Amino acid sequence: MLRVIRWCMFFTGLVLLGLGNAMAVKVQFLGLNSWDVLNVALFNRLGLTIGTWGVLCGIFLIFISLIIDRKYINFGTILNAMLVGPIMDFFLWTDILPDATHSWVDFLIIGASIVLAGIGGGMYVASGMGAGPRDGFMLTVSDLTGVSVSNARIIVESIIVIIGFLLGGPVFIFTFIYTFIQSPIFQRSFHYFKGFVERFPIKTASSRAAVGREC
Repeated sequence: MLRVIRWCMFFTGLVLLGLGNAMAVKVQFLGLNSWDVLNVALFNRLGLTIGTWGVLCGIFLIFISLIIDRKYINFGTILNAMLVGPIMDFFLWTDILPDATHSWVDFLIIGASIVLAGIGGGMYVASGMGAGPRDGFMLTVSDLTGVSVSNARIIVESIIVIIGFLLGGPVFIFTFIYTFIQSPIFQRSFHYFKGFVERFPIKTASSRAAVGREC
């Protein structure tokens, strides 16, 4: 029963994460998170889809992590890499999301997208099924260099933003404040759903990925 609940939380979290990211893309002129800046830039230059580039980037990070240290890579990590992008593409393809109005409404849209992505991220991490490929890569970089997870995240995501910007990705104010808004939402979501899981007889061990996201 507990395993079923954990998997349901994991997949629901991925859906919310993909939905939140897709909503943000609709108002991308306000700025996107670092990885989606890169994904959109690659999409605009080389085609495919935004979600496909998310999958390819995730697979690349998993490959690098496997070479350096595979301890943060598991089945859940691979599922995360393979599913979030297609979920995101699905919501963009169905055209059910509101388009940019270039008014105050767009701030509500991106605010809602950050909330949904934050809740989804906290939910899938709390399920204990494994870190996402980007989180696993941050933890691997932290172990390799000796810097804190938070500093590793800042360094890596700053590099990704610069690359995405140079490729023509949508960098604006929300690119820089995205983490400051989403992190508290993630933490609340993570603690809530982790507490929910731990109400059952068999407790799940919290992964270092979860700790890293809280740093």
